[in-house]
Amino acid sequence: MPKQIIVINPGSTSTKTAMFLDSEKVFSINVEHAASELMKYKEIVDQLDFRKEAILSALEKEKADIRKTDAFAGRCTGLLPMPGGVYEVNDLMYQHGSMGIGSRHPGNLGPMIALDFAREYGGRAFCVNPSTVDEFIPEARVTGLQEMFRTSRGHPLNQKEVAIRFAKSIGKDYSQVNVVVVHMGGGISVGAHCKGKIIDNVDSTRGEGRMAPTRTGTLPAANLIELCFSGKYTEKQLLDKVMKTGGWIDHLQTADAIEVEKRIIAGDRYAELIFNATGYQLAKDIAAMAAVMDGEVDAILLTGGIAYSERMVNIIKKKTSFIAPVVVFAGEYEMEGLASGALRVLEGLEEPLSYTGEPVFKGFEELFRE
Repeated sequence: MPKQIIVINPGSTSTKTAMFLDSEKVFSINVEHAASELMKYKEIVDQLDFRKEAILSALEKEKADIRKTDAFAGRCTGLLPMPGGVYEVNDLMYQHGSMGIGSRHPGNLGPMIALDFAREYGGRAFCVNPSTVDEFIPEARVTGLQEMFRTSRGHPLNQKEVAIRFAKSIGKDYSQVNVVVVHMGGGISVGAHCKGKIIDNVDSTRGEGRMAPTRTGTLPAANLIELCFSGKYTEKQLLDKVMKTGGWIDHLQTADAIEVEKRIIAGDRYAELIFNATGYQLAKDIAAMAAVMDGEVDAILLTGGIAYSERMVNIIKKKTSFIAPVVVFAGEYEMEGLASGALRVLEGLEEPLSYTGEPVFKGFEELFRE
């Protein structure tokens, strides 16, 4: 009998929910939550019962028998760094999710909802490649300041699912390939996937790499410091610029790639410059991640919403095809990634991991003592 898997992906104003029979998606729904309802809850964790009821109502409308579910898989954020893989949700993961120990994001609720449903209706509860996956090699962590380290941030759920799919398409396992994966959405990340691990990743969330539609990416450090002390901005305003309203929003007042391309077609030369500059900067990030793997790259994989743009894909292909073939997986595969991870465990192809809360990286103090 095929395995029934229900996938739960909480976002800021909705909870994406899907049902799979093995790898086949039966249905996918976006359960919208009114802002007026969400405002009633002081903390993200307070939304737990509200979101569960909304999901149950949506499943009932789809005539899904929740009691036949073999596994619930929830998107996972808000935890401490951990290696990639499929995690069986345990009490500590539930507790840390409720605390928002890593960050306060609706995705904190994913594993909590999955475990609550599993305990009430049967089945198992999983999360797959949480947002805090950290598999960096030591060299990737070092910066020019002893007190500051690079941390792994990005889109591991989508990146790893795309890499797994590519490996399968060429008759290999994810652990046998080296690929550079580029996730291009409102945020952009470029990961070096070396034999099944993301050993380095350039993410614009906190100001690295290329600009993104909503983020600045790398800025000249001295110039940024001067801007911090110029009196023009508060700390929050500058953090928002770097993480939320930089990049295309700052230059073009939009984060919509379709809108930007319409402007280019209409003759907007500045929009063309910013769009082309993003592709140019992305190519540099891709080349850097290829260097991390000593140039031994099987493919460059482009995914996310902007991967639908032929204009952007062509810019990247022109500048990076000398490294490896460029393969496009347009769109996002988060729901599929959650389902396929759970299925691998149910079929005995992968052993589930257990969240311990132990830090992946403890600093380099032991080296200082040598």
